[in-house]
Amino acid sequence: MHLKKLALIFSFACLLLQQGIAQKKTKERGVWTAKQANAWYKKQPWLVGPNFLPSTAINQLEMWQEDTFDTVSIDKELGLAESIGMNTARVFLHDQLHQQDSIGLYLRINKFLEIAQRHKIKPLLVFFDSCWDPFPKAGTQREPKPFVHNSGWVQSPGQVALKDSSSYPRLEAYIKGVIRKFATDKRILGWDVWNEPDNMTGPSYEKIELPNKVDFVLPLLRKTFIWARSVNPSQPLTSGIWAGNWSSDQTLKPIEKLQVEQSDIISFHNYDKPEQFEMKINQLQRYNKPLLCTEYMARPNGSTFEGFLPLAKKHNVAMFNWGFVSGKSQTIYPWDSWTKTYTSEPPLWFHDIFHTDGTPYKQEETSFISTITKGATKGKK
Repeated sequence: MHLKKLALIFSFACLLLQQGIAQKKTKERGVWTAKQANAWYKKQPWLVGPNFLPSTAINQLEMWQEDTFDTVSIDKELGLAESIGMNTARVFLHDQLHQQDSIGLYLRINKFLEIAQRHKIKPLLVFFDSCWDPFPKAGTQREPKPFVHNSGWVQSPGQVALKDSSSYPRLEAYIKGVIRKFATDKRILGWDVWNEPDNMTGPSYEKIELPNKVDFVLPLLRKTFIWARSVNPSQPLTSGIWAGNWSSDQTLKPIEKLQVEQSDIISFHNYDKPEQFEMKINQLQRYNKPLLCTEYMARPNGSTFEGFLPLAKKHNVAMFNWGFVSGKSQTIYPWDSWTKTYTSEPPLWFHDIFHTDGTPYKQEETSFISTITKGATKGKK
């Protein structure tokens, strides 16, 4: 174990040296123009991949902490993604990981990137998240609550840090530290600075959620974009809009306006039927920037691969479905499993594509994904 860690440290030191030589001091960059964003996007293949959490982790902390950083499962499961033509993955980090062990976090991110690169997958990394448990705690994570969707997923930053402005320098160090280490790393697709920032958690945690949460999130989201941009990442920044009326700039909520204005590329979520999905694409095309659908695919809702991917390919929208290999996140169960009792596997999986042993949930579904993504990993010149 000791020799393994020394090898990781040496490998990472070499990486940082290479990046330090390559990276020049430049003036802090602004938000990408449409021209800059589209020039970047033209160099990418059609991007298709999952929101990735290894089946052995219940949340972001368990995925990344040293004792539970499961490179065997990560390698195996990213291999499954590669096998069906996927070439990207959206992956969540957590601020408490940086507070707990920043150097270790950098080492493990680098190791993850090495594995992803072997499988021709370029990840989109997420910093903050307003969904599910508002009281995260680093260390050993709880066991899943049987038959409940995302029973152990945690917010970042948690409610305590969100309310306490004295914790913001630590959050700033997290954002700047991670991006600075990987600002010129071509293995990273981009940075998603905050997932569903105004999500109020619904029935799962509404009794303990901050009723005025958005009052804290909105100014911190603004700061987060500033912190991220201040270290001049070569990769794009984004934060996805997810609920509301996007038909015009006048109908956007203040937090949505901030997300759109500060994003180098536009990202959004949609779990509706194909017609609504295409309507949202048409509405967001007015910004003339690349579009990334960073969450979709809930089979009972009518959000499926067969319904969405052909439309996405037609409009050149990057696609990141929620769920991949069924495991401790238990996202085969629907959102209503927080209020409705399930005692066995649902008749139709909500999310996820593969069983834990690597066999497809629906062979016709994975065959469809393989067919429609054929050639996508080759990229563009």
